[in-house]
Amino acid sequence: MSIKPAFTDLEIRRQDSGFYKDNSLPIALISKGIMVALVLWALVLPAQANGALGSLNSAILAIFNQFYIVIVGFFFFFLMAVAIIPSTGRRIMGTPGEKPEFSNFSWFSMMFGAGLGVGLMVFATAEPLGLWGSNPLTVSGEVAPKSAEAVESAYRYTFAHYGFHAWAIYVATGLSLAYYAYTRDMPLTIRSALTPLFGKLMNGALGHLVDVLGVVATILGVSVTIGFGVSQFIDGVYAITGMEWIMNLSGDVPTPSKVGLVAGLLVIMALSIISAVSGVGRGVKYLSNLNLVLSFILLGTFVIFGSFAFAMSTYASAFIDYIIHIFSISFGAYGPQSAAEFSAALPAAAQPLASDLMAGATGPWGSFESFKSGLTGAAAALDDETLKAAYAAGNEGRQFAWQAAWTTFYWAWWIAFSPFVGLFLARISKGRSVREFIIGCVIAPALVCFAWMTILGGTAIDLELSGAAQGAITGASQTNQLFATLGQMISGGFLSVLTIMCVVLIMTFLVTSADSGILVMNTIMSGGAQETGIKHRIVWGLILTAVIGTLILAAGKNNPMDALKNAMIIGALPFTMVMGLMCIALTKALYRDGLRDKAASSPDAVSAPAE
Repeated sequence: MSIKPAFTDLEIRRQDSGFYKDNSLPIALISKGIMVALVLWALVLPAQANGALGSLNSAILAIFNQFYIVIVGFFFFFLMAVAIIPSTGRRIMGTPGEKPEFSNFSWFSMMFGAGLGVGLMVFATAEPLGLWGSNPLTVSGEVAPKSAEAVESAYRYTFAHYGFHAWAIYVATGLSLAYYAYTRDMPLTIRSALTPLFGKLMNGALGHLVDVLGVVATILGVSVTIGFGVSQFIDGVYAITGMEWIMNLSGDVPTPSKVGLVAGLLVIMALSIISAVSGVGRGVKYLSNLNLVLSFILLGTFVIFGSFAFAMSTYASAFIDYIIHIFSISFGAYGPQSAAEFSAALPAAAQPLASDLMAGATGPWGSFESFKSGLTGAAAALDDETLKAAYAAGNEGRQFAWQAAWTTFYWAWWIAFSPFVGLFLARISKGRSVREFIIGCVIAPALVCFAWMTILGGTAIDLELSGAAQGAITGASQTNQLFATLGQMISGGFLSVLTIMCVVLIMTFLVTSADSGILVMNTIMSGGAQETGIKHRIVWGLILTAVIGTLILAAGKNNPMDALKNAMIIGALPFTMVMGLMCIALTKALYRDGLRDKAASSPDAVSAPAE
């Protein structure tokens, strides 16, 4: 049987001289042009930029929310199938017998630090606490928010957002890139992953487009991560030093001010550029190892002084609950509820007041009591039975609004982050089998994330449930809840030492994420080169700093992260479609390579033109 050899003749034209020597000029100019335009828009017309990004984000969520949910569920089950099938799972990403470049410890620490390090520091307490007050079961009225009964559902969705699905997004990209780079000796860049579908078309404009989408998604995904991390960094600095100029003290609780965020950003990005200049083998590797050691010290503190028994019982029950509901989490998608649908579901007495009732009844955060207390005029005069029916009529709308604000935001965030993390995982995983790559990068880090979320977040919930915290943790700002929890657990000099250690850990996680992102963007721009010029790392570091800073300044005073989050969700959508094509291309590549292996061992094997 004649089997065509795989197409590997990928040509990415690079400059022979000048500033862009060894780089693809179209990728560099187009991606930088998009980012510079975004920066100038946010600087010159900040209110317009913030409003336009918010409106476009709302329109995208209304149309594509279900698409985001379903395709992420597909990514997870696709990877599990690839790992389980013997012929695909045992393939080595490299030459036969090749040993992995990094030890398992360094491999895991770099993977962990780049993938979710900042997210875990910010959200290990904030995510369970937030979902304890608002999740699909609380917004439907099945359980009361912030009750003992709400803990299970809070962790069901905490595990969903930071578990197998999150890592499957990264690995869907990373496996595609690593497979072609190390089994077919192709460039380690995004366009390589689509060659089984488009062949030589990836040598031209289509290939440039795919790589540019990867760069844009990467810079926006990394921007949101750094934005949240810098906010927590400033909270920590304030806890240590008491410097009021870095905080906004006019609200109910202190939150980082725009001045403080920009100052923290400049510090973090300066360190990130220095680390990126030193490369993966030195800066990223050593910082990642330090991150993991400090992380275990923090985790150990919570084990000793926190609610460890409560956390472990929660881990076990929540994990079982998560697995039981994994299909509904993967594919239970909601669309927006129209005014006509809401009105038709109302009792007759409430239908004339549908417009007054709909906003409160379909909002993702409120319980029935908050819905009722927010009504005015004739709507407030309706009897309880009618109001309960009106609240129930808005359940579909609440489920959509909640899913769009929580799960879809996370899916878009991880997708925007996936060119960076996926390419970085591929960069450090040469010599490992496909099964080892999937299990090592999907299952193992997810289990560690679950431990973080239950030990840190479970301690915070237990302190609130028992009444010991008396609202001090839930009343703190999102990025300050870790420090608020520590303040309820310990005191004195040890608290000061641990707070300083947390600030250092946040800083090193931020630097690791930023410098890894800078290296990845340069890898794409250089057509897959693993060693890139120092000057381009510096330029991309400055561009990343400008994007984050200007979008923070453009956002509203009370929500400085809004513009960043909206831009990220918008930028993630086209790359989501690229990822879907990657999975189709990888399926074809694995199947055809299996046929080639059989044909190569046949005595009557014949060569044929490349496909």
